Amino acid sequence: MANYRAPLRDMQFVLHELLDVETTLTGLPGYQDANRELIDSVLESAARFAEEVLQPLNRSGDEEGCRLENGQVITPQGFKDAYQRFCADGWTGLDCDPDYGGQGLPKTLGFPISEMNTSANMAWAMYPGLSHGAYAAIHAHGSDEQKNTYLPHLINGNWSGTMCLTEPHCGTDLGLLKTRAEPQADGSYQISGTKIFISSGDHDMSDNVVHLVLARLPDAPKDVKGISLFIVPKFLPNGGGVGERNAVSVGSLEHKMGIKGNATCVMNFDGATGFLIGEANRGMQYMFTMMNAARLGVGMQGLGINEVAFQAALAYARDRLQMRAMNMPAAPDKPADPIIVHPDVRRMLLTMKAYAEGGRAFSSWLALLLDVEDRAEDPAQRQDAADLMALLIPVAKAFMTDNGFEAANLGLQVFGGHGYIREWGMEQFVRDARIAQIYEGTNGIQALDLIGRKVLLDQGQKLRKFTKLVHKFCEAHEGDAAMAEFITPLAQLNKAMGEVTLKIGMASMQNRDEAGAAATDYLRLLGHLVFGWFWARMAALSLPKSHEPFYGAKLATARFYYAKLLPETQMLLARLASGAKPLMALEDEHFQF
Repeated sequence: MANYRAPLRDMQFVLHELLDVETTLTGLPGYQDANRELIDSVLESAARFAEEVLQPLNRSGDEEGCRLENGQVITPQGFKDAYQRFCADGWTGLDCDPDYGGQGLPKTLGFPISEMNTSANMAWAMYPGLSHGAYAAIHAHGSDEQKNTYLPHLINGNWSGTMCLTEPHCGTDLGLLKTRAEPQADGSYQISGTKIFISSGDHDMSDNVVHLVLARLPDAPKDVKGISLFIVPKFLPNGGGVGERNAVSVGSLEHKMGIKGNATCVMNFDGATGFLIGEANRGMQYMFTMMNAARLGVGMQGLGINEVAFQAALAYARDRLQMRAMNMPAAPDKPADPIIVHPDVRRMLLTMKAYAEGGRAFSSWLALLLDVEDRAEDPAQRQDAADLMALLIPVAKAFMTDNGFEAANLGLQVFGGHGYIREWGMEQFVRDARIAQIYEGTNGIQALDLIGRKVLLDQGQKLRKFTKLVHKFCEAHEGDAAMAEFITPLAQLNKAMGEVTLKIGMASMQNRDEAGAAATDYLRLLGHLVFGWFWARMAALSLPKSHEPFYGAKLATARFYYAKLLPETQMLLARLASGAKPLMALEDEHFQF
């Protein structure tokens, strides 16, 4: 099994050459010291941790899994030690508020670190990832007392966090939620109910687990309008540390397909003491602070698995000897040629490479938008960043995890039969990658969110902010013969995006099923437009330096994307043109077996 190596050269290309993050970040209040030297130093340290500490635990963690002993979840051997080192080195507070013990570094740094950790050990990386989401929600919406009580511990890693949404009878439809919150005389609440599929719900790596729980007050309105958000710690805070055990328990551990080193728990709240965050009945609004962060994090999981599967498949393809190249022997001194010479193997490897590098560019830009939204002094600049983030969060989550799962499967296919057995590790990547298309809102839900709430609800205003960026790029390169192979199809797709959006909007005014029927194809179409824009930008940077191996490879990969992957958009446009009728014509009772 090949060893993972963090793709630092490509990360540096994206951050410094493509996005020039130093110029943007150092112009934001509080980030004046975020120069290239600092960024590269942090990434190099993170790479060593991922490669040397996390990756060696990936396979053993999968094989050992978590276990429940006397109500306590025990994580795989080595996970706790790795977590303690992660905390001691300050990684848990990297981009957190210095007022509560964080380092205050840009979010732009957090995304590539998330990618590296996921590539090295996706199950382990989920523990600090969820804690960061809990930090973000309390930081944004908690009272000063709550912030002072919980944030320092979440930042230093002594306490970890979860979010508890799903119940046995409701997943996406949280309006069916039944968990109750009874007000108490001291201002606290008693929380009663059962939550399922709670990632990192309990473990032995931190002193406390801070659950963020959605529940209903007795007089709450029906549906999602009547949901509130509560802090429910495993141990009640006491003088800066932990006090008595709360009435929170692990009902069971889920036996699941992948991410076996992460504890996915059924959590029982039996009159547990909870504390209301913000105002009553605004829990969904507050939880979206955490959910949006989690959805971006899940998109990074798709990217992380994509990258590590590509690296493993590439190493195998260089070593595995099978048959001869079709034109002439590539290794005449050997009994057969390495399979990397065969066109179909190269198709699979290039698909993985193109999706990984496109996803890295996209996600790094999103991270930079987060910093601009948070810190820019110009309100219009902040609003533009917020609108682009709102539009593209579902694309990042769904498009990158769909691509990540495809990459994991392609990587397994490169190995052939050896990929299907355990010893090479490829089947674990497939199993681990699959959940990313499901949790934090299935990719179908992301598609509905995109087309319904993010595009049609505001008549395409947010979408136009993005397509305008693409249009300006195409306009800037109009007449550049060397870029025509990218600019012509990109401009055509950008125009088609606007046209098909208008058609779907008009059709859905007559029949709402039209938007639902279009949603998944529409999201993938926009995903290709985003990746196409980034690949064209990377091609423009690489053309003058294409004699250098790195840039020559970048340009060749851009050409592959445009020749072999972007044409999927023609099929998507054809499917979108067919409307809802092919999906809805068959009556329910005629689905038979």
